[in-house]
Amino acid sequence: MSDAFVGARLTYSMGSLDESEVAESPIAQLQSWVQFAVEEQLLEPTAMTVCTVDAQGGPHARTVLLREVNEVGLRFYTNLRSAKAQELEGNPRCAAHLLWLDLQRQVRIEGFVRSVPDADADAYFATRPRGSQLGAWSSPQSEPVDGRPELEALFAETEQRFADSSTIPRPAGWGGFELMPESMEFWQGRPNRMHDRLRYRRVDDRWALDRLAP
Repeated sequence: MSDAFVGARLTYSMGSLDESEVAESPIAQLQSWVQFAVEEQLLEPTAMTVCTVDAQGGPHARTVLLREVNEVGLRFYTNLRSAKAQELEGNPRCAAHLLWLDLQRQVRIEGFVRSVPDADADAYFATRPRGSQLGAWSSPQSEPVDGRPELEALFAETEQRFADSSTIPRPAGWGGFELMPESMEFWQGRPNRMHDRLRYRRVDDRWALDRLAP
């Protein structure tokens, strides 16, 4: 007999999702859901899984923080020498996922990315806590290191470098990506696994809305 783990089964009954109640634009609908998650004071309400594909066709997923949702798309920031950045430079196709278990909601996004303009990246970097700014200068993201002491030493060196600076500039190798969606699916848990799934699809210059079977 298999020793496969069987978790507790939950009844999803916190809400519903109807075509007549959602926004005409998936961007507006996402803004509404993210804002609600923030207002509910959920733990890391903007945590977003970003999925990329490497040069060999291998998929990779990791969690970042969604930093902005505007009329064009979703923005997140990273070290531009990181694995995800290099993969996005090689293949701009991208998928993302936001999950709010406490609200029994999730959103799937598929599309392609473009680089955030330098001026926008500079403006965002200036809002980050000083420690995060120092970390961006210190970490050779995605590269192997000998151990935690090496990372601590790199951070200490950076602290010393900027000790007399009241402001820290954005590193040249740090920036952002904007995920421009072609498809966005909004999922609301419902009883008996008959979940609500509404998908927006880009059709020319408009959004088409479909209901998907759970």
